[in-house]
Amino acid sequence: MPTLAQPADLYRHGLQLLLDKDIPAWVDLWDEDGVFEFPFAPEGWPRRLEGKAAVFDYMRDYPDHIDLHDFPDLKIHQTLDPETIVVEMRGVGRLVPSGDPFDMTYVAVVSVADGRITHYRDYWNPLGIPQSGAAGFTRGDR
Repeated sequence: MPTLAQPADLYRHGLQLLLDKDIPAWVDLWDEDGVFEFPFAPEGWPRRLEGKAAVFDYMRDYPDHIDLHDFPDLKIHQTLDPETIVVEMRGVGRLVPSGDPFDMTYVAVVSVADGRITHYRDYWNPLGIPQSGAAGFTRGDR
C-alpha cells in the first residue's frame, strides 16, 4: 500500500477497510509501537493496547460481532499539529449475533507519523453497547 501522506487521508482509507471487513489491512495502517486507548471503557474492558500485535488481537474478530454499514456524519478536524486529527463520526450497522441495529457515536484523537497510526484515543460511549453482550468481543476477559 502506498503511504498516505495526510492523517485525514489515512483515516478515511482505514474506515473503508473497516467497511470492507479487512482487519489485517486496517491493522497494517498502524505503527509497530502504536497505542490504542479507550478512556471511557467500562470495568473489565481494555483501556490501553500497546503495539500493532495487541491492536490486531483486539480487532481480529470485529466483523464477527459488528457488521458495519456506514460512517455517516464524518467530520475530520485538523489540529495545530499537522500529524494529529480529531474525528467525529457515527458507525452504523448491525450486531451480528442478535441482528439488532448498531449505532455508535465516536470522537477520536488520532496521531500519525510516517504514514502510520502512532496513537489513537477512542472516546466511544460504553452506554451505547447492548447489555446482551452481543458486542462483547471488546471485553478484556474474553
